Amino acid sequence: MRALSIAAWLLALTLSSFSASVFADSRTAPAYQVIVNPSNGGIALDRSFVEDAFLKKISHWPNDQVIRPVDLESGSATRRAFSESVLRRSIDAVKGYWQQRIFSGRDVPPPELDSDDDVVKYVLKYEGAVGYVSGVANLNGAKVVTVR
Repeated sequence: MRALSIAAWLLALTLSSFSASVFADSRTAPAYQVIVNPSNGGIALDRSFVEDAFLKKISHWPNDQVIRPVDLESGSATRRAFSESVLRRSIDAVKGYWQQRIFSGRDVPPPELDSDDDVVKYVLKYEGAVGYVSGVANLNGAKVVTVR
């Protein structure tokens, strides 16, 4: 009976250690990562530059290449985190911004893609692309940049 208790205790300890490490790993992953095409020379971007790029207030990188921002679909938790942190607006506020821009004939919003994989493919396809993906996305060679 005592051997069974020790075995049960060891099993419980092992399972709790495993689950704690799984939860610790998920808490350490960032809510989003900003990614660019690997040909992009930058490693860090000012938050205001990224905001202006996604709101199309600027259209070119410092090397004069056209900026091609790409969004995740509006129901994405990753998009919500990015919008609130970088754009400092809710997704609904960003949609309102784009409705005004479209109505006035000034511009159209960045394309919305369904998944991290789709955003990565877009960023890899276009040299001037910038996007964001979840903290656990497979980047397939896309470059992560720090937003400061």
